[in-house]
Amino acid sequence: MKSFKYIISALVLFAGIGLISCNSSAEKVEKAETAVQEANENLDEANAEYLADVEKFKAETEQKIADNAKSIADFNARIAADKKEAKADYKEKIAALELKNTDMKKKMADYKADGKDGWAKFKEEFNHDMDELGKALKDFTIKND
Repeated sequence: MKSFKYIISALVLFAGIGLISCNSSAEKVEKAETAVQEANENLDEANAEYLADVEKFKAETEQKIADNAKSIADFNARIAADKKEAKADYKEKIAALELKNTDMKKKMADYKADGKDGWAKFKEEFNHDMDELGKALKDFTIKND
């Protein structure tokens, strides 16, 4: 009878340990699922912010390009009264600036979202090119005045 009690006690002990272990694993799985869900929500939020940044930058760029086009049109109007030799030189320079402005517009329109790293690199290069174009337009204005 004593050994029967020991056997029953051992079985109850093992069953209790088994139940505790199963419960702990279930909790771990639940915590892991919660962590994955939170990570997905954070990723979705980060992607939304990234896409919003892309759209905002595109809108700002379109405005800069439109301003550049207006400046080029103004230059064309101003040189109409210049001498024939000077006019040809100015028209050539203006055509080059206009081509660069058009290229920048096409480059922005052709950009496909390819991740934050690619976006950061594209944005940096694009801003550099836009700054160079802005300087060229400004320099052209100074030479004309």
